[in-house]
Amino acid sequence: MVWLWILAVIALLIVLLCRTRVGAWAAFGGGDLRLDARFGVLRVHILPAKPKKAKKPPKPRREKKKKPPKQEPEGEKPKLSFTLEDGKDALRTLLPPLKRALERTRRGIRVKPLRLSLVLGGQEDPAASAQAYGELQAAVWSGMPLLEKLLEIRDPYIHTDVDFNATGIAAEGEVGITLRVGTLLAAGFGMAFPALGWFLRWRKRCKIRPPKPEKKPKRPKDPPPEEPPTEDPAA
Repeated sequence: MVWLWILAVIALLIVLLCRTRVGAWAAFGGGDLRLDARFGVLRVHILPAKPKKAKKPPKPRREKKKKPPKQEPEGEKPKLSFTLEDGKDALRTLLPPLKRALERTRRGIRVKPLRLSLVLGGQEDPAASAQAYGELQAAVWSGMPLLEKLLEIRDPYIHTDVDFNATGIAAEGEVGITLRVGTLLAAGFGMAFPALGWFLRWRKRCKIRPPKPEKKPKRPKDPPPEEPPTEDPAA
């Protein structure tokens, strides 16, 4: 009889845990990032980290013999990079299983706030940037109605633009998302294998992708020629 009570208590704890809301809040822009985590009614600050107190200087230690450095194999390791094609592949791979997982959760995920601003730089390749901006606009206008059906999004605001006098991508915004632990487990099981497959393809593409050409340093401008001194007629 006692073990029945133990099983009932364990089942009750599992149900309460699955109904507990967890989430995160992030704000970014201008190179700064603020991040908080939430578990139930608790909120934990993560970034930026608090400055640590100054510690006493450690006592000097005896110098140890340095080991000879290991010889690395010839050839540089491939650098990981993320391109627009990688983003498109991620959307094609992850959106269908994500949609199925969210349909099973029945709006168990709450997004508040959602304020995003994304400006594409088009100075290097204006034609490609204009095409990317059109595709981004289409993704926002077609994807947001679908997300609002699957998620609980309150007062979303998304701004996109392209600046042909800038390079890179300027992004800033504020996003908060909370969901139940049970919803997180259900979505995680549905997304695990597709996400792993995309990650392996992305690593393979990074290995065969040619490195970006290094930018040549700009030549300093020649100083203007000095004018000869004018003679004073009074002298």
